[in-house]
Amino acid sequence: MHEDDSRGEGRTFPPAGLSVRWRGRRLLVHLTVAALSAAAGVGATVVTQHVMSSGSGPAGTPRDAAARPALNVQAVYRQVVPGIVDVTANLRYRQETAKGTGFVINAAAGLILTNNHVIDQATSVTVTLVTSGRTYPARVLGYDAADDIALLQVRGATRLTAVRTGDSSLAAVGTPVLAIGNEAGQGGSPTVAPGVISSLGRTIVASDQSAGLHETLYGVLQTSADIRPGDSGGPLADAAGRVIGIDTAAGGSTVYSGYAIPINQVLPIARQIAAGQGAGKNSAGKNSKVQIGLPAFLGVLLPDSTSSGPGQQDSQEPRQASAISGNSSDCTTASLSVAPAEVAPVRRGALVDGVLCGTVADQAGISAGDVITSFGGHDVTSPGSLTALLRRYHPGSRVPLAWTGPDGSPHTAVVSLTAGPAG
Repeated sequence: MHEDDSRGEGRTFPPAGLSVRWRGRRLLVHLTVAALSAAAGVGATVVTQHVMSSGSGPAGTPRDAAARPALNVQAVYRQVVPGIVDVTANLRYRQETAKGTGFVINAAAGLILTNNHVIDQATSVTVTLVTSGRTYPARVLGYDAADDIALLQVRGATRLTAVRTGDSSLAAVGTPVLAIGNEAGQGGSPTVAPGVISSLGRTIVASDQSAGLHETLYGVLQTSADIRPGDSGGPLADAAGRVIGIDTAAGGSTVYSGYAIPINQVLPIARQIAAGQGAGKNSAGKNSKVQIGLPAFLGVLLPDSTSSGPGQQDSQEPRQASAISGNSSDCTTASLSVAPAEVAPVRRGALVDGVLCGTVADQAGISAGDVITSFGGHDVTSPGSLTALLRRYHPGSRVPLAWTGPDGSPHTAVVSLTAGPAG
């Protein structure tokens, strides 16, 4: 049994009695964002290419070892675990699920923090209380993709317990920590990973080619704790059982490292979301990209192109028709963008690469090869302009749109926008 160990040399499984089992440390070439997604039962992870210091100065000065409180794994676990939940995100349009971790920050309001990449592209989310095993539907109150933070809310859940949060500005190199999470999405009792803070103010660049995720995170805590896929959104606690970070990524080229977003960066974003304050200037006077609730959704797949000409948009798209499965020739069940066989003969607009089955666009009769030319009474000049116009609306809005078919025929409709996937 190891009750006082901050070496970060493996994972522990702490059921009743804290019977500790250590695993050998893995050496990863790339940094992995610690969420777990699955399609047809196959797990996948997100990879980061770069880890660097931010502009905040040197990594930090180690504390005097005698001044650091010892890490009692059992005691910290018992304090934090009542506030931990497993998060399961249903990615309907990808036919996948993603699993991660979260923790309660306000029991009375049912507020739960997790990483944005855990719920990215989610159409529905559930949380399971690890202490009782009970599962509840969770509402996505909002998220900040740039800072990789999401705030969930559960209603009707009894006996919620909030974690205690600490002051991450007090963390220093050598501070003992404990990462807790839903490793591999296995559920049940969370696993724990002891370690120490090894660096401060790090910048990491992460990507997931399968999900199309790319993110740069600044000012993160680096730790020797063995953070793994499924841990994303879980708490990083100090020796006093206070949460000072949110587990987010793991990896390293020569020395294993885990990465957590400092709680002092996380809580202001959570408060902004809870207050319903979306994009614009936040309370600190900085530009915010917070999305309140789920975005309005049309259901079209657009080219990744800045061109205004549909023909050029088409030529820039890879030919991946075989990668898409569909219920008919007019819609697809997978959110993969492909180049259509024919393109509407118009000079500008947003080319439709595909339409997701059962969505507003599908019901309106829009198909691959169509070009959307007007939305909400405004001209659509490119895929980006359509995306920008869509952001002005909320789910439930009734919006007129116009498009041209590959045969040159004009079409119009008034559609009621639905709530789309997160992200």
